[in-house]
Amino acid sequence: MIKNILLKIRLLSKARKEPYLLFHKVLGFYPDKIEYYQLAVRHKSVSIPTENGRNLSNERLEFLGDAVLNSVVTDILYRRYKEEREGFLTNTRSKIVKRDSLNKLALEIGLDKLVKVTKYVNAHTNNNIYGNALEALLGAIYLDYGYKKCKKFVEQRLFKSFVNLDKVAENEVNFKSKLIEWCQKNKLETEFILLSETMSGSNKHVFLSGLMIQGQKICEASGMSKKESQQNASRIAFEIIESNPDILKELKSDQNQVPQENMSPPDQAIEFIDIQQ
Repeated sequence: MIKNILLKIRLLSKARKEPYLLFHKVLGFYPDKIEYYQLAVRHKSVSIPTENGRNLSNERLEFLGDAVLNSVVTDILYRRYKEEREGFLTNTRSKIVKRDSLNKLALEIGLDKLVKVTKYVNAHTNNNIYGNALEALLGAIYLDYGYKKCKKFVEQRLFKSFVNLDKVAENEVNFKSKLIEWCQKNKLETEFILLSETMSGSNKHVFLSGLMIQGQKICEASGMSKKESQQNASRIAFEIIESNPDILKELKSDQNQVPQENMSPPDQAIEFIDIQQ
């Protein structure tokens, strides 16, 4: 297959060959279906209108790449840290796939030089554009070559060169402290509520904690201790905060207040799964 791709590239004119060479510098391999990669670096500000009324940009590929990246990183961490608990693996993955980390990785591999964005959007101050493009690039690789190639790209091109996994894992993020600090900065009230304490199949305690901000239910999460369940809930809350730029307005609004006693199962929660050998 690789020989066929190289032959195809050699037969192209200089102008048509150039995109393959540019992406090779970023990827470390030649694309087959170049159109996937060209779409992956096209920001919505320069989307292409189609006959059916859709605008083509990298947003759908970003959605796909986000799922692929989470799966790949989970796979790598699960195999590397065989003795670690779910909480450790989850926190380590969160640090790797968070937006700041992806933005830096995109710059490290030179992806920013390929991103197409209108001059009215300052990509250097809004550098989430680069992290989003990196996720879209993973989506393109997945469509072009499949999961194994995505995993190899993450391991060889990203982790091997730019990410020290052991160092990342060592510096565990205290999401609860960060959340409380964020709420204090924005003058928001925070409260953790212990919703239940049950026993797992192997007679271990499982705690379920709910997180309230400004009297509104944000999420619930479980863990093998109160501290772990609150930490997990705080991590989920940060994911919600980072993905919703209007979260402050929503939290400070008096509308849609949910009484604490009416807390229902959330859209996002971590469930503790007891696996017996």
